Amino acid sequence: MIEFIKEFRDFLKEYKVVGLAVGIIMGLAATALVNALVNDIIMPIVTPFISGGAWATATLTLGKVVISWGHFLGALINFVILALVVFLIAKFIIKEEKVGKK
Repeated sequence: MIEFIKEFRDFLKEYKVVGLAVGIIMGLAATALVNALVNDIIMPIVTPFISGGAWATATLTLGKVVISWGHFLGALINFVILALVVFLIAKFIIKEEKVGKK
């Protein structure tokens, strides 16, 4: 049993499972923060420019086809903000690694 626990501990260290779990938790927290930013700050500014004022349910009807573009717009803004944050973090980390190697 002790050998199993040692192997399990080594597995966690070798594959950096704890770091991965922390990264996932931080990613979920960042997603919640970006969702709040988009839903509570950005979209209320955009809402007056949308007919009907309900951005999340905004649709475009083309004959029998209904395109729900409001929800897509919110998801697109979320994606762009998250992608920008990930890019900036990656750029900072890569820059730090290059400086450390010199």
